[in-house]
Amino acid sequence: MEEKKEKSVWNNYTAEEKQELFQLNEAYKAFLSQCKTERESTEEIVRQAELKGYRNLQDIIKNGESLKAGDKVYATCMKKAVAMFNIGSRNLEEGMSILGAHIDTCRLDLKQKPLYEADGMAYFDTHYYGGIKKYQWVTLPLALHGVVVKKDGTVVKIVVGENEDDVFCVTDLLIHLSQKQMEKKATVVVEGEDLDILIGSHPLEGEEKDAVKAAILKLLEAEYGIEEDDFLSAELTMVPAGKARDLGLDRSMVLAYGHDDRVCAYTSLAAMLEVDKVERTSCCLLVDKEEIGSVGASGMQSRFFENMVAELLHALGGYNPLSSRRCLANSCMLSSDVSSAFDSLYASAYDKKNCAYLGKGMVLMKYTGARGKSGSNDASAEYLGRLRAILDKHNVKFQTAELGRVDLGGGGTIAYIMALYGMNVIDSGVGVLSMHAPWEAVSKVDVYETYKGYKAFLEEI
Repeated sequence: MEEKKEKSVWNNYTAEEKQELFQLNEAYKAFLSQCKTERESTEEIVRQAELKGYRNLQDIIKNGESLKAGDKVYATCMKKAVAMFNIGSRNLEEGMSILGAHIDTCRLDLKQKPLYEADGMAYFDTHYYGGIKKYQWVTLPLALHGVVVKKDGTVVKIVVGENEDDVFCVTDLLIHLSQKQMEKKATVVVEGEDLDILIGSHPLEGEEKDAVKAAILKLLEAEYGIEEDDFLSAELTMVPAGKARDLGLDRSMVLAYGHDDRVCAYTSLAAMLEVDKVERTSCCLLVDKEEIGSVGASGMQSRFFENMVAELLHALGGYNPLSSRRCLANSCMLSSDVSSAFDSLYASAYDKKNCAYLGKGMVLMKYTGARGKSGSNDASAEYLGRLRAILDKHNVKFQTAELGRVDLGGGGTIAYIMALYGMNVIDSGVGVLSMHAPWEAVSKVDVYETYKGYKAFLEEI
């Protein structure tokens, strides 16, 4: 019997739905182009939240105010993570509907003593962040983003390299001299210590030693009022330079830096801001440090989220340790993170029956982890059944997937951390091509369907 082919998701849309799809993706591209660090993402998320009536929870606490159904609040952590709450009419002990994603992404961080000169050239020394293929970061236009905090507490924001006229890069050995280099394994063909950024070659007149470095320091002093010791209290990072752009002759995809996981963070944010009155309190939780194990004060393993839930209960007049535990245990969550989309050029890495495909909608991943499901959250069949019913009701196109073949794949999310509270959690998000590369690709269809799915979840679960 001939296999029946499904109609393309693209061809199922009405004209109005296609217009909404394109508008959402244009807004998403603008978000990606502007927000390349956790600080930048948090700042923009807070800006959009406040426009929709969300108030800073710290102001509520400071003023000794109470909260009630219909109130909307947010809290930030270290300016790198944010939690938004839309208070529902039901008792908070009955749990929340949580969308959780991460806003950090792979990059090259400057070391605390980064600036040096070698053979008439000035460089920034770096330490890569997250799981990268180091060879992908050479000869790539890079931009410098971050902050420098001076001893008097002044915070200097820096963004250099996003204009067409100025960029940075890591150099590579020319092919004519690279016979020995080409014999190395891909994991060591470029070493981590060699990912240093070329930043200058013009010496300062009158200087005899490290004249190029001296010239760079003079520029930094003139432009930003910072000196070399200020790097000790700085968070500066190198990211791919340039805006998010349409991919393909048909412009059906988006090529950008940081889809993992800002594509799920943005769609979670968009859904959260669209849903107004709710019975069950909804939450959008966007955190830091997932790419290095969800550690630190702004990562999911910290008590930031748990503390904010306690503050929420207190402002609602019903906090005690048991009510907090009940709230978390009774919550339902979509751990909004990306999946690997099937790439026909590397077909042997995938199980074609159980992988995500670009353009086929939102992805549900019952479990992640590595070989033997190690380190995974494995969602219950009952929870998955409830989600299927909700997505079908709202005509959300979705697919299920694993991250590669059994003995090849594996990956981590924040799902297993949230599952420690006893809540229902499943990974869900967008399929990505070239995940963890400097430039990644997603389908505009998948962005739209994931937004629809997250919105349906907040309204129905």
